[in-house]
Amino acid sequence: MPKDMSGIKFPERLYFEQGYGEALGISDEEYAAHGVHIVSRERALECEAIVDVKLGDADYFDQITEGKLLIGWAHAVQDIRFTDAVLAGNHTVIAWEEMFEGGRYIFYRNREVAGEAAVLQAYQYAGRMPYETRVAILGNGHTSKGAMRILHGLGAEVDVFGRRHESLFREKMTEYDVLVNCVMWDTNRTDRIIYKEDLKRLKKGAMIIDVSCDPELEIETSRPSTIDNPVYTVDGIIHYTVDNTPAMFPHTITKVLSEGFWSMLDDLTEGNLSDMVKEAVVIENGRIIDHHITEFREARGLLVK
Repeated sequence: MPKDMSGIKFPERLYFEQGYGEALGISDEEYAAHGVHIVSRERALECEAIVDVKLGDADYFDQITEGKLLIGWAHAVQDIRFTDAVLAGNHTVIAWEEMFEGGRYIFYRNREVAGEAAVLQAYQYAGRMPYETRVAILGNGHTSKGAMRILHGLGAEVDVFGRRHESLFREKMTEYDVLVNCVMWDTNRTDRIIYKEDLKRLKKGAMIIDVSCDPELEIETSRPSTIDNPVYTVDGIIHYTVDNTPAMFPHTITKVLSEGFWSMLDDLTEGNLSDMVKEAVVIENGRIIDHHITEFREARGLLVK
């Protein structure tokens, strides 16, 4: 955000794509006033390092040379298409989802907003107000905290099932009107928490709000949906599976990301990586560093480098 630019020592090393801030009502001139370059997408992609919030959605691999430094949310374990392209291009990935300071995720508010936003949108399709529903939240991290904040505020009756309570959740999930999945799933697991056959046991017209939205993992019938078309029904059970819910609140989430990231920029442009950033390197020069990626791909017979 422009308000954070004043703390950057070397703004002349930064190249912003034209129209970068238009969605938030921020003009190119507001950025240029801080000494950064405003350039075309083609010129931006020539830079040595590319910051892209949703790296997994990258559609420009055929437009960049080998050996780029890619920075943003990667989800390189389960996003096979993205990781294949990174390996083929000998790129390096700094994954935002792996950035922790003193054990706390630096973008934890983004996870809270994900839970808040999912609940707010999903209930438009639930057919009843939150205060009329009994809700089970699976997971007890930042995402579930956000979901719970909204649900409690709107009067829902909420039970939370942590990692150690999966068996209890499976036993009692038929008692709830809404099931909210906020779990951080172990990608090496081959079982699920909700199978397709379980849907027939749930309450008629129940809703699954899958904030985690990991296709082919913990919920068998989950597949990513979009903000414009967020729900679908399987065996009478409504599924809400938008996998980027914070995007519905761009001002809120951009503020969170900017405050967490701007202070790293000078060190990144100088090649001085802090220990926190080094720990977030999951692929380096086309070589897998994160063992979770290796284990996931080996289990599925995929390319490992």
